[in-house]
Amino acid sequence: MAKYRLTDEPISRLAVWARRFAVFSLPAALLAIIIMRAGLLEIVPALATFAGALVLAATAIVLAIGAFIVIWKHGAAGFGHALAALAIGLALIAYPAYLAVKAYQLPDISDVTTDPIDPPRFEAITRLRSRDTNPAEYAGLYVAEQQRAAYPDIEPLTATANARAVYDATLAVIKKRRWLVLDERPPQPGRRDGRIEAVARTAIMGFRDDVVVRIRPVGTGARVDVRSASRYGRHDFGTNAARVRSLIEDIDDGLEDEKPDKGAKPVQKAKAAQPARGAAQPSKR
Repeated sequence: MAKYRLTDEPISRLAVWARRFAVFSLPAALLAIIIMRAGLLEIVPALATFAGALVLAATAIVLAIGAFIVIWKHGAAGFGHALAALAIGLALIAYPAYLAVKAYQLPDISDVTTDPIDPPRFEAITRLRSRDTNPAEYAGLYVAEQQRAAYPDIEPLTATANARAVYDATLAVIKKRRWLVLDERPPQPGRRDGRIEAVARTAIMGFRDDVVVRIRPVGTGARVDVRSASRYGRHDFGTNAARVRSLIEDIDDGLEDEKPDKGAKPVQKAKAAQPARGAAQPSKR
């Protein structure tokens, strides 16, 4: 009795189509990311393109599972096609699935600040926001309560250095991060606070988030308050809190680096207070 090898069997059509859907989903997802990062289209059609790529990836996964069943039952060829489709589909869907888990765990907010009572205001950035974007005004007590429950470590930075030194250190950190600075106004003793407004981009999708930093003189030192808000979407997946937290820490580290050596005469005797730490680090979009 003749024995048939697996390669002599016809290739499963499910495996072939699964691989086609998976391969096509890759350039579709890449195109969506390029469109969003370059700002070639509005965010809605760009997100629709990315959602279409995810649908293709999900379809490839379903077809690949069906192909595995057919291959197991009937001994058809195409295992490699189905395996490749499954791997590509899972790779594309893994990160959105991770964000979905974050959305379930974190509050439905997109505006985080170190001072919910008197949050730093957007001025230059307000002109960039349209009717389709989130409001530039802080949402108020309800959002503040959700932020406090989810991110209790988000606190202002109190520095012993003078306001101008803190302002210079803050501006250096922001420029090092290559954020787009829209407005920079140094503090003037007894007259006005220092403020810096900038636009940050998320790591993968390149969404534009707005940041404002306020440097307020307090005695011989200064207090730094930060606000980070997403232009689009009700949920930021923890991105703004992570940005505020890391910015405060980098400013504090920058001020520590500028302190004189132990042998030199100290400029300030008091130690700078640092924000509390220990909350979970949300992922970036």
